[in-house]
Amino acid sequence: MAEDSAMETRAQEGRKGPPHRDMPPGLGLLLAMALMNALLYLCLDRLFISPRRTEDPGRCPHGHFRVGQMSSCSPWLSCEQLRTEVRQLRRVGEGAVKRVFLSEWKERKVALSRLTRLDVREDFLHGLRMLKSLQGQHVVTLLGYCEDDHTILTEYHPLGSLSNLEETLNLSRYQRLNTWQHRLQLAVDYVSILSFLHRSPLGTLVMCDSSDLPKTLSQYLLTANFSVVLNDLDALPLVNRSSGALAKCGHRELRGDFVAPEQLWPYGEDVPFRDDLMPAYDEKVDIWKIPDVTSFLLGHVEGSDMVRFHLFDIHQACKSQTPAERPTAQDVLDAYQKVLGLLRDSGMSQTREML
Repeated sequence: MAEDSAMETRAQEGRKGPPHRDMPPGLGLLLAMALMNALLYLCLDRLFISPRRTEDPGRCPHGHFRVGQMSSCSPWLSCEQLRTEVRQLRRVGEGAVKRVFLSEWKERKVALSRLTRLDVREDFLHGLRMLKSLQGQHVVTLLGYCEDDHTILTEYHPLGSLSNLEETLNLSRYQRLNTWQHRLQLAVDYVSILSFLHRSPLGTLVMCDSSDLPKTLSQYLLTANFSVVLNDLDALPLVNRSSGALAKCGHRELRGDFVAPEQLWPYGEDVPFRDDLMPAYDEKVDIWKIPDVTSFLLGHVEGSDMVRFHLFDIHQACKSQTPAERPTAQDVLDAYQKVLGLLRDSGMSQTREML
């Protein structure tokens, strides 16, 4: 019996395995602190990276919209709804084709555009067709329209156009966004819009309302989450070089360094300008203007000159006198995103040391 008892004792010890050793208190504390630091890093990373407007997987079907806190999509508003449900408040802008009024629809601020005069009606209707066809993350959201009344209702962005950028960033509530990172991201948004237009579902479109820097900036809106959307689509001619379909931006002579060389009158001052003699051109005129727009967007904050240094080569290519030698908008976008990633990953101070 003593032998059986000894065997049972050895069997139980074998089932128990090696004796358990308690984790030292210090090691447990270190592991807990490491886990807390990792969670804190993830939270801060989400907090300090500004929210961007991204493609919504639940985007509304064509002919519908959803803005703000709307839980479901609504069909574009009809003439009757625009007349009865939209309350016009005050005028906030005016161009050659439209007057824009801050308005209210179901307690939401909206932008109501009205035709200025009948002789530009075709431009107005062209802009409406473009707006209806190009709805997406790059274009202001259409809420409704009425061709009979010559009215268009779109989402309202209180920060206004890109021409107000410096004034906006000088406000105390937005000063934390006045960094080279946020400014370069705005340039990325701008070039993304050009790339979208040049490869749109309708074909290659040229951004013609861009005869000078202020005019160009006025075509784009700054959203509440500091992204950029195209707002004015009245002058987007379609081009196709292979079929010979080219564009001319307007019927008057263009001057200055901002417009591309091929947009200038080529026959000298001794020959009076004639629209029928002016050669047409393609989307590469948009590429020429990118460095000037981006320079404005970058401003003169700490680090912006370093960004300009890294963009020098692609901007030099954009300014090629020969249109065919300029990069595509997608090429420029790729270069911008590469620089943005490089400078964010390496840290601006480390980048200065690299140079």
